[in-house]
Amino acid sequence: MVLIVNTTLDTGITHVLQDLISDKGIEADIVEAGGMKISHCIGCNYCWLKTPGVCSIKDDYEEILKKIIKADQLWVISDTALGFIDHKGKNIFDRILPIATMYLKFMGDQMRHVPRYGKRTDIGLIVTGDADMDYLKKWTVRCALNFESESLGAYGADEIKEAAACMC
Repeated sequence: MVLIVNTTLDTGITHVLQDLISDKGIEADIVEAGGMKISHCIGCNYCWLKTPGVCSIKDDYEEILKKIIKADQLWVISDTALGFIDHKGKNIFDRILPIATMYLKFMGDQMRHVPRYGKRTDIGLIVTGDADMDYLKKWTVRCALNFESESLGAYGADEIKEAAACMC
């Protein structure tokens, strides 16, 4: 199952995506999160120490996190700010922490958090504004690495067909 989280207020992009992937018979769950209340991670570590796997912040993100755990792919659609994803898109990625544990292990010459659940969710990014795409592609790879998943890439809104081709 593909989970698409649109943090922009433009629902047109998700309609286009839905049309592109429904032709391929892909099951997608679309969350229009542009108007949702999704706070930033406050770094309290409750999701690791006090309430394992559960974020201490009670807002609209809880619904999204439950879907991420079950999804094969997570695609975040974000506006941009200062050449990067905006705060709404960044909050989606930062709040994924409860799917990891506080325990660390070596993977090659780097340390990684031990995943909490057996399922891995691959991640992709679609941005609607001007951004440093080379940097976003590298950043998406690093995000995926942290959760032992695969990066599906970073795409501009003008590359929506290419992004849809990566969805399965």
